[in-house]
Amino acid sequence: MTTESSASDQIVPDEKDWTWVLHERCDECGFAAADVDPHQIGATVRDLLPRYVSALHREDADVRPEPAVWSTLEYSAHVRDVFRVFGERLDLMLAHEDPLFENWDQDATAVADRYDLQDPAVVADELVEAGEATAAAFDAVADDAWERSGRRSNGSFFTVRTLGQYFLHDVVHHLHDVRA
Repeated sequence: MTTESSASDQIVPDEKDWTWVLHERCDECGFAAADVDPHQIGATVRDLLPRYVSALHREDADVRPEPAVWSTLEYSAHVRDVFRVFGERLDLMLAHEDPLFENWDQDATAVADRYDLQDPAVVADELVEAGEATAAAFDAVADDAWERSGRRSNGSFFTVRTLGQYFLHDVVHHLHDVRA
C-alpha cells in the first residue's frame, strides 16, 4: 500500500455511539449482542480468530476496497487493539469498583500506529495472542462478577456482561467488514 494519501483517501472517523447494539440487532452484520451468553464469549472469540488469520493471508489484505475504507490489514490491526483495550477494561472492572475507562481514539491510533503499513503476518500473530488472552480473561470471570460495573468518559455504563457483549459485536462486525 502506498504511504501517500490525498484528502479523499482519509478515513472518516466513526463518531457513532455503538452502545445501541446492546439492545438491538445490528442491521449491518446481523449480530444480536443481547443474545450472547457471557460464558461463551471466550469460546466465540477463539472460534473467530482463524477467520481473521485467513483474511490476513489474502494477497490483497493491505489494499483498501475504496480509498476511504480500511483494508483487511487495518481492520485486523484495529481488532488486535480492541482485544487489548477490552482486556484492560475487563481487568479494571474486576479489580475496581465502577472504574472510569481511559479514552481510546481508535481512529487516531490507526493513524499514529500506521495500521496501513504493518506486516499482515505480524498482525495475525499479535491478533491471535491478544484474542487468546482476552478470551481467557472472559473465561475466568466468576459467576458473581458479571454485574460489576464500569463507565466510559461519555457516560456509557457497562456491566462485565454488557462489556463482553459489546466487545464481541465489534469482533464479529469487523469480520463482516472484511468479508471473512
